[in-house]
This record gives sequence, structure tokens and C-alpha cells, in this order.
Amino acid sequence: MKALLNLWLAALLVLFAAQAQANLTIEITRGSDRAIPIAIVPFAVEGGGSLPDDVAQVISDNLERSGQFDPLSRNSLIARPSSSSDVTYRDWRAVDADYLVVGRASEEGSQYRLQFELMDVLGQRRMIGEVVTSDRNELRSAAHYMSDQIFEAITGLRGAFSTRIAYVTSEGTGDDMRFALFIADADGRNSQEILSSSEPILSPAWSPDGTKLAYVSFETERPAIYIQDLATSQRVRATSFPGINGAPAWSPDGRRLAMSLSKDGQPEIYIMDIAGRSFERMTDSSSIDTEPSWSPDGRSIVFTSDRSGGPQLYQMDVASKQVERLTFTGNYNARGRYSPDGESLFLIHRGNNGYQVARQDLGSNRLTTLTDTRWDESPSVAPNGSMVIFATQQGNNGVLGAVSADGRAAFRLPAARGDVREPAWSPFLN
Repeated sequence: MKALLNLWLAALLVLFAAQAQANLTIEITRGSDRAIPIAIVPFAVEGGGSLPDDVAQVISDNLERSGQFDPLSRNSLIARPSSSSDVTYRDWRAVDADYLVVGRASEEGSQYRLQFELMDVLGQRRMIGEVVTSDRNELRSAAHYMSDQIFEAITGLRGAFSTRIAYVTSEGTGDDMRFALFIADADGRNSQEILSSSEPILSPAWSPDGTKLAYVSFETERPAIYIQDLATSQRVRATSFPGINGAPAWSPDGRRLAMSLSKDGQPEIYIMDIAGRSFERMTDSSSIDTEPSWSPDGRSIVFTSDRSGGPQLYQMDVASKQVERLTFTGNYNARGRYSPDGESLFLIHRGNNGYQVARQDLGSNRLTTLTDTRWDESPSVAPNGSMVIFATQQGNNGVLGAVSADGRAAFRLPAARGDVREPAWSPFLN
């Protein structure tokens, strides 16, 4: 019990070094040996010139980052077609491309008209094509949208490139340290500061509709849970009980928050009705119960508890409050998060090589380690279940990492300087 409490306190008081930049950059650290080769031709611009943002490069980076695609380098592109009518399929088969993306752009006033097409090279057919209109400063968003369409057309899985991530950074040291909560595109770009404070900020959690964030702030020198509207920046303090107020987690219907409170003694799992501001205690034990996460159907909650002697994951039936232990491999398993289909858990597992992101199949209980880093924490799952973002260490700095659900591909999103932690992946955004 003491070890788990110390771990929680350490997370609250972790010291960030140097100054953190808002935008994150991507570093591919491991590619998949099963990635699909795809050629993405730079978009032709009517009248010559180039786009303010390289749309084709954004699409290429997105698809590579998913771990499921291996974009051809631009040097290996044997032609520069801008429409399906210009494509000679045998040429692209010769460079081993399974799929081909072409496009063209024209400027219309303050907007761009972007037309893209996806071709199946082996089948020699056009799969999809669409015209997208974009403001000049929204070209990256348009590229994310096109990436989503391409990803879904090939894999059958909805793309998550138009989603966002939340994370916490800091600047300064000692008494001059400042913490900030940011949201950014899923590729780390277009960051926006949500909150700045001289005290720690923890555990950001997206509402199911993507319009709000719940988080823990120490701005009153003790932990409190806040809910903030992202469009208006208005926020309310949801809880500020004596002791621990931590780990908020939205129910799938957005009406309730699960959390860990110690107002009645030990940290226990509670559910708060947001509209009525009423609380229901869900656990009652002499152990520490924390880090709740809802199942996709809202019927169960997985949480971390040391009731067996060390941190392990347990699942609670919300209606009956019956609890069962889920993890038995090793003596440390924490921070469980359900996959979107509810068939597996992503978690932090301590093995021989440190604290790593792992996946446990809930049918077979088989646990598979996904990362090769040593100090992983705070996993958060993409809404399509294809990737997991997490915090880890790179040298002396905290960075964000991401790994594919099968562990075959990985990348990092470090800040330019300093540390970045506490990632949370948004739901699909309309």
C-alpha cells in the first residue's frame, strides 16, 4: 500500500527540467516489418508554385506514424501524376508500391481546392477520390482528413489523424517552475495552451464528445478536480475534498466522472454524477484504490489497487460493485485502459527491463509487452485502438512515446527542450 501511495505522490511532485516548448516533433523509433508500401505523390499546384503546407508530406508522415504503412521516399517516385487518368500502373508495380495517392490543388480566393485520389496498384483501380476545400491556415487539418479517408479505405479501420492529444509541460526550476496544460493535433502540431500554473497539473481526461477536459490541479496548494470547456475556457471545480482528489475518468455517456478520493480515509473509487453533483462510493477496502477507467459499454471500471500486496488491476461491475482481479503476471501492473472494442487492456507492467507499456487480452489473459523503453507511464489509447501514447524517459528528459497496438511500430514526440508528460488521446472529433 505504501509503495503505491509513494508512486502516486511521486507522480504529483515530479520535477520537470529546463524549458518545455509547446509543439512536439515526431521521431520514428521502430518501423513495422508488415507495413504496406504506398507512394504519395506531391500535389500539383495549378499555376505552379507550392502550397503553404506540404499536404502530401503530412499525409505520408501520418500514414508512416500509424505503423501500418511504409511510404516510398520521394527520390524513388518514378512519375508525378496528379490524377488517376495520368497513372500507369505497371510503373508503380515496378517500384513495389501497393497503393498510390495523387492530388492537385488550386487557389480560389482565400481558400484552396484540394482533390485527392487513392489507387490500388495491384488491382489497377481507383478506390476513392474527393474534393476538399480548405482555408490557407487549415491545410494541415485537410491533410489529416485525407489521411483518415485513405487509412480507412485500405485498412477498414477509421483513421485517427484528425484527433487531438492533451499533455502537460513545465518551464523553470524550483520556486520558478511553471506547469502548463496543452492540447495539440495528434502529430504534436498546432498546440494550444489550456492552463498555466505554478503548481502541478495532472491526469487530463477528455470528455466523450471532445469538448471538455477534466484534470487535477494543485493551484490552491492541494489537489482538486476541474472540468474545463475547451471552446469557452470556462471551468468549474468538481471536487476539492481534504486529501486526494485524483484520476478523473469520464463515463462513455459523459454524465459521470469516476475518480479516486481519500475524503473518508484511504483512497477509494467514487463516481460523481456531474449534473447533480452527487457521489457514490464504489470501493470500500483498507487498500489504495486509484486510476479508474471505464469500459466502452460503461458497465465496468478497471482500477489499480494494492489489496493483494502490490499494484494490480481489478475490474468492477458498476451495477453490483463486484470486483475481480485481472492481472497476475508480475508484481506490478497499473494504469489500465480498455481498448475501444473492450477486448483488451493497455497498462504499465513492470518486468525485467523496467516499467513498460503492455497489452493484456481479456479473453485469454495473455500479457504482451509492447515497448522497449524502461520508464513508461500514463498510457492512453487512440479512439480507433491502433496506437497507444504514453510518457517515458529519453536521457534526462520526459518525452511522449507512442506504440502500435501490436508493438511493431513506435515513435517519440519530444518537446524541443525539457519534459512533457501526462498524455491523453481525444475521442473522434466531428
